[in-house]
Amino acid sequence: MAGLHFIGGEKGGVGKSFTARLLAQYFVDKQLPFVGFDSDQSHGTFSRFYRDFTHPLNTRSFDSLDRIVELAESAPQNNIIVDLAAQTFDNLSQWLEESQILEIFAELGFDVYMWHVMDDGADSLALLGKTMERFRTEQVRLVVVENRGRGDDFDLVEQSSTFGRAKSLDAHTMVLSRLQPSLVRKIDFSDASFWAAANNRDVMSTVERHRVAAWLNKQYLQIDSILADEPVDQLEPMT
Repeated sequence: MAGLHFIGGEKGGVGKSFTARLLAQYFVDKQLPFVGFDSDQSHGTFSRFYRDFTHPLNTRSFDSLDRIVELAESAPQNNIIVDLAAQTFDNLSQWLEESQILEIFAELGFDVYMWHVMDDGADSLALLGKTMERFRTEQVRLVVVENRGRGDDFDLVEQSSTFGRAKSLDAHTMVLSRLQPSLVRKIDFSDASFWAAANNRDVMSTVERHRVAAWLNKQYLQIDSILADEPVDQLEPMT
């Protein structure tokens, strides 16, 4: 069954595009067809790295958003990744509600995921609460992504009532491990996909390629569990 994956979090700089790129590479490496939409009209980070798979998206335009549905109807075998820029939540919610989008995707046989990417700050936690208030439905599978590249102490997050409510709603938790900052910069400056970073000798040294490959494998194990809808407690936290 194909999936529609919204990669959000509302806050800028928490790693939404980074997570979208990771999920895109997961589908590539698993030989699963996918297409992406990039709503960041100022930077377009997702489309910069996966341009052959990605279309621009204007969340202020229902006509533009409707292209997601049109693509799902024409190619139902494709997974769909939607990289949501900061402060696009209200526009997306209006489109989902007024067009009965979740009902449409249920009819098309798609699983719908909302990946909430967050740092360890209070504002990201508050935005998680907003996401859960807006998507109180069995038609959306919530994935809380703790980005350890944007915070190293999630204790207060995990002890909060908001996080507890997410767990009570059977949300999955993904601990996005920190990738060495110098490697992240090298990948970014090279405009390299994660595949290129793990395989291209012209981009990375031998040690760096193996380091990226090991990091990818750790994240893939968690994505495997999430897409298989295994219980949250089967996911092993990683630092």
